[in-house]
Amino acid sequence: MFRGATAINMDAKGRIAIPAKYRSRFHDACANQIVVTIDLFDPCLLLFPLPQWEQLETTLDTFSNTDPNQRRIKRMLLGHASEHEIDGNGRILLPPVLREYAHLEKEVLLAGQGKTFQIWNESNWHKKIEEDVAALGEGPLDTENLPDLAF
Repeated sequence: MFRGATAINMDAKGRIAIPAKYRSRFHDACANQIVVTIDLFDPCLLLFPLPQWEQLETTLDTFSNTDPNQRRIKRMLLGHASEHEIDGNGRILLPPVLREYAHLEKEVLLAGQGKTFQIWNESNWHKKIEEDVAALGEGPLDTENLPDLAF
Protein backbone atom coordinates (compact mmCIF):
# COMPACT_ATOMS: atom_id res chain seq x y z
CA MET A 1 0.00 0.00 0.00
CA PHE A 2 1.41 3.38 -1.04
CA ARG A 3 0.34 6.31 1.10
CA GLY A 4 1.50 9.77 1.97
CA ALA A 5 3.03 12.61 0.00
CA THR A 6 6.79 12.82 -0.35
CA ALA A 7 8.69 15.74 -1.83
CA ILE A 8 11.54 14.60 -4.07
CA ASN A 9 13.86 16.22 -6.61
CA MET A 10 14.13 15.45 -10.29
CA ASP A 11 17.62 15.74 -11.73
CA ALA A 12 18.56 17.55 -14.95
CA LYS A 13 18.20 14.30 -16.94
CA GLY A 14 14.61 13.80 -15.78
CA ARG A 15 15.32 11.08 -13.22
CA ILE A 16 13.51 10.75 -9.92
CA ALA A 17 14.46 8.51 -7.03
CA ILE A 18 11.78 6.39 -5.44
CA PRO A 19 11.92 7.04 -1.67
CA ALA A 20 13.81 4.28 0.16
CA LYS A 21 10.77 3.31 2.25
CA TYR A 22 8.94 2.18 -0.93
CA ARG A 23 11.77 0.43 -2.76
CA SER A 24 11.34 -2.96 -1.10
CA ARG A 25 7.61 -2.82 -1.83
CA PHE A 26 8.32 -2.31 -5.52
CA HIS A 27 10.90 -5.06 -5.49
CA ASP A 28 8.47 -7.48 -3.83
CA ALA A 29 5.36 -6.46 -5.78
CA CYS A 30 6.77 -6.20 -9.29
CA ALA A 31 10.50 -6.95 -9.37
CA ASN A 32 11.00 -3.18 -9.93
CA GLN A 33 8.99 -3.24 -13.18
CA ILE A 34 6.69 -0.21 -13.43
CA VAL A 35 4.60 1.72 -15.94
CA VAL A 36 4.14 5.50 -15.97
CA THR A 37 1.39 7.24 -17.92
CA ILE A 38 -0.66 10.43 -17.78
CA ASP A 39 -3.57 11.09 -15.46
CA LEU A 40 -6.77 11.75 -17.41
CA PHE A 41 -8.17 14.22 -14.88
CA ASP A 42 -5.26 16.13 -13.38
CA PRO A 43 -1.94 17.48 -14.69
CA CYS A 44 0.10 14.71 -13.13
CA LEU A 45 1.46 11.28 -13.94
CA LEU A 46 0.39 7.87 -12.69
CA LEU A 47 3.01 5.34 -11.62
CA PHE A 48 1.84 1.71 -11.55
CA PRO A 49 3.62 -1.40 -10.36
CA LEU A 50 3.46 -3.68 -13.40
CA PRO A 51 0.77 -6.05 -11.98
CA GLN A 52 -1.60 -3.11 -11.32
CA TRP A 53 -0.94 -1.76 -14.80
CA GLU A 54 -1.69 -5.16 -16.32
CA GLN A 55 -5.04 -5.21 -14.49
CA LEU A 56 -5.85 -1.81 -15.98
CA GLU A 57 -4.77 -3.01 -19.44
CA THR A 58 -7.14 -5.97 -19.12
CA THR A 59 -9.97 -3.53 -18.45
CA LEU A 60 -8.91 -1.28 -21.33
CA ASP A 61 -8.92 -4.32 -23.65
CA THR A 62 -12.66 -4.60 -23.04
CA PHE A 63 -13.30 -1.03 -24.20
CA SER A 64 -15.10 -0.55 -27.47
CA ASN A 65 -13.12 0.47 -30.53
CA THR A 66 -16.20 2.25 -31.90
CA ASP A 67 -17.21 4.30 -28.85
CA PRO A 68 -15.41 7.67 -29.15
CA ASN A 69 -14.96 8.21 -25.40
CA GLN A 70 -13.64 4.72 -24.78
CA ARG A 71 -11.24 5.12 -27.71
CA ARG A 72 -10.02 8.43 -26.24
CA ILE A 73 -9.34 6.87 -22.85
CA LYS A 74 -7.43 3.97 -24.42
CA ARG A 75 -5.46 6.31 -26.66
CA MET A 76 -4.49 8.61 -23.79
CA LEU A 77 -3.55 5.94 -21.24
CA LEU A 78 -1.96 3.37 -23.54
CA GLY A 79 -0.45 5.90 -25.92
CA HIS A 80 1.43 7.61 -23.11
CA ALA A 81 2.36 4.44 -21.20
CA SER A 82 6.07 4.13 -20.61
CA GLU A 83 7.63 0.97 -19.14
CA HIS A 84 10.54 1.30 -16.74
CA GLU A 85 12.69 -0.67 -14.36
CA ILE A 86 13.69 0.97 -11.12
CA ASP A 87 17.50 0.96 -11.26
CA GLY A 88 19.91 -0.12 -8.54
CA ASN A 89 19.87 3.42 -7.10
CA GLY A 90 16.07 3.46 -6.90
CA ARG A 91 15.68 5.83 -9.85
CA ILE A 92 13.53 5.99 -12.96
CA LEU A 93 13.92 8.23 -15.99
CA LEU A 94 10.71 10.05 -16.92
CA PRO A 95 10.38 10.66 -20.68
CA PRO A 96 10.25 14.30 -21.81
CA VAL A 97 6.69 14.03 -23.15
CA LEU A 98 5.44 12.90 -19.74
CA ARG A 99 7.46 15.53 -17.87
CA GLU A 100 5.98 18.21 -20.14
CA TYR A 101 2.41 16.95 -19.66
CA ALA A 102 2.71 17.15 -15.86
CA HIS A 103 4.78 20.37 -15.91
CA LEU A 104 7.48 18.60 -13.91
CA GLU A 105 10.47 20.63 -12.86
CA LYS A 106 13.07 20.06 -10.17
CA GLU A 107 10.64 19.96 -7.24
CA VAL A 108 8.34 16.96 -7.60
CA LEU A 109 5.88 15.31 -5.26
CA LEU A 110 5.10 11.61 -5.11
CA ALA A 111 1.58 11.04 -3.72
CA GLY A 112 0.51 7.57 -2.64
CA GLN A 113 -2.85 6.44 -3.98
CA GLY A 114 -3.10 2.96 -2.51
CA LYS A 115 -1.81 0.62 -5.22
CA THR A 116 -0.30 3.42 -7.32
CA PHE A 117 1.38 6.81 -7.08
CA GLN A 118 0.69 10.18 -8.63
CA ILE A 119 3.72 12.24 -9.67
CA TRP A 120 3.07 15.99 -9.42
CA ASN A 121 4.84 19.26 -9.93
CA GLU A 122 5.10 20.17 -6.23
CA SER A 123 3.51 23.62 -6.51
CA ASN A 124 0.64 22.20 -8.62
CA TRP A 125 0.06 19.56 -5.93
CA HIS A 126 -0.29 22.22 -3.24
CA LYS A 127 -2.70 24.23 -5.42
CA LYS A 128 -4.77 21.11 -6.06
CA ILE A 129 -4.97 20.31 -2.36
CA GLU A 130 -6.16 23.87 -1.67
CA GLU A 131 -8.83 23.46 -4.37
CA ASP A 132 -9.91 20.11 -2.95
CA VAL A 133 -10.18 21.47 0.60
CA ALA A 134 -12.20 24.44 -0.66
CA ALA A 135 -14.50 22.20 -2.71
CA LEU A 136 -15.14 19.92 0.26
CA GLY A 137 -15.94 22.95 2.42
CA GLU A 138 -18.50 24.40 -0.01
CA GLY A 139 -21.38 22.28 1.15
CA PRO A 140 -22.51 18.80 1.97
CA LEU A 141 -20.33 16.05 0.62
CA ASP A 142 -22.10 13.93 -2.00
CA THR A 143 -21.47 10.48 -0.59
CA GLU A 144 -23.93 8.60 -2.77
CA ASN A 145 -21.23 7.13 -5.02
CA LEU A 146 -18.62 6.69 -2.28
CA PRO A 147 -18.02 3.52 -0.28
CA ASP A 148 -18.78 3.70 3.42
CA LEU A 149 -15.79 5.40 5.06
CA ALA A 150 -16.21 4.21 8.63
CA PHE A 151 -13.62 5.92 10.81
